[in-house]
Amino acid sequence: MRIGLDVMGGDFAPDAIIEGAVDSLQHLPADDTLVLVGDENAILRKLSEMKVEPSLFEIVPTTQVIEMGDHPAKAFSQKKDSSIAVGYVMLKSNNLDGFCSAGNTGAMLVGASYTVNVIPGVLRPALAVVLPRIDNRQSVILDVGLNPDCKPDVLLQYGILGNIFAKYVLEEENPTIGLLNIGEEETKGNSTVKTAYELMKEYPGFNFVGNVEGNSLFQKTMPDVVVCDGFVGNTILKLGESFHHIYQQRGLKDSYFDMLDFENFGGTPIVGINANVVIGHGISKRKAIMNMVIRTREVAHANLAQKIKEAI
Repeated sequence: MRIGLDVMGGDFAPDAIIEGAVDSLQHLPADDTLVLVGDENAILRKLSEMKVEPSLFEIVPTTQVIEMGDHPAKAFSQKKDSSIAVGYVMLKSNNLDGFCSAGNTGAMLVGASYTVNVIPGVLRPALAVVLPRIDNRQSVILDVGLNPDCKPDVLLQYGILGNIFAKYVLEEENPTIGLLNIGEEETKGNSTVKTAYELMKEYPGFNFVGNVEGNSLFQKTMPDVVVCDGFVGNTILKLGESFHHIYQQRGLKDSYFDMLDFENFGGTPIVGINANVVIGHGISKRKAIMNMVIRTREVAHANLAQKIKEAI
């Protein structure tokens, strides 16, 4: 398996990206190849400082960088030799099984739309994040920011996408699907959520367990898949990060709250496109990059994009 890593993307690139790449090697099978895409001189310099043999990686040199403040569409179209653009070209030509970056999120989304494209039949791709539960199991929530305003049929399809993710990435045999709402009753919520409830209740393709309230999140009762629009999902994601910051600031120590650290998430897969792509947090450092690479490998190993094509 070949995993591509954008070395030039992120606030602490390229050094932190390369450090995370080196750390990830111990978690990858020996026959996997980690492909570093970026400034070759910078890569070789950092590997030399770390006393790491460059032959452990494949290096694909590029000459341009899409900066964090660049306009996504303009930068992607004009900087053809940037690490993001080159990574997507390799992905489209099947030279990579998965690609990840902590760089310009907008450019990563533009690249997904312009190169590998949305899977035919998918109404809207989504960003999916794995959340830890108190019983040491994991659930996936989507969308967490790509589409802040969703119609009922899009929410239904998020249930389908989340079901596939939970089956093949989280390895849940019969995932439970819940719709995030302000109450468990069918009559609760706005018109969009109430209509989505009816669609999901009648859909025979997954195990719908009804509405789920916010106080069930992170608990044992949390479904394997939680469906919501990107506005709500992003708010929940940031709230979880806030809990972690607060407990750290108060000098508390707990292994569960450590799992709410975004560095342990690694990255967020884009589900619904014709390739395996994971986007990391722009402030990612060594540990987060390592976990982003691992997450990308998990998504690629599950052949998530192909499973979604078959289902849709």
